[in-house]
Amino acid sequence: MNYLLDTHYMLWTLAETQKLSKKIRDVVTDTENRIIISTISFWEVSLKASIGKLKLEGFSPEDLPDACSQMGFDIVSLGTGESSSYHNLLATHHKDPFDRMLIWLALRNDYILISADDHVNKYTSEGLKVLAS
Repeated sequence: MNYLLDTHYMLWTLAETQKLSKKIRDVVTDTENRIIISTISFWEVSLKASIGKLKLEGFSPEDLPDACSQMGFDIVSLGTGESSSYHNLLATHHKDPFDRMLIWLALRNDYILISADDHVNKYTSEGLKVLAS
């Protein structure tokens, strides 16, 4: 299965594993699963760290790509297809542009989005597959 971690779950998986439920931990550690991190999450962390909305302990935003690679996660860049077709995500349940783009990325590529964000579940009617703790 192809699972896309949202930004919170990416950070929790790397630095705060106690926040992961057993279900999520099992999915992330199962070598049969493909765990995907979007560069959107790196951008979100870097932006929020730069404006003081996010404080990272023991690592910097620049460390995230290597840390994710060392965990065996696949890193995907935002492609031209996703970025140019984003306007097709008509539902506006979620206002956060980072989360909306992760939702669109998951929809376009048939990924299962791992997220604890309640707003994300509202997109299941659009075809989004969500795994929450």
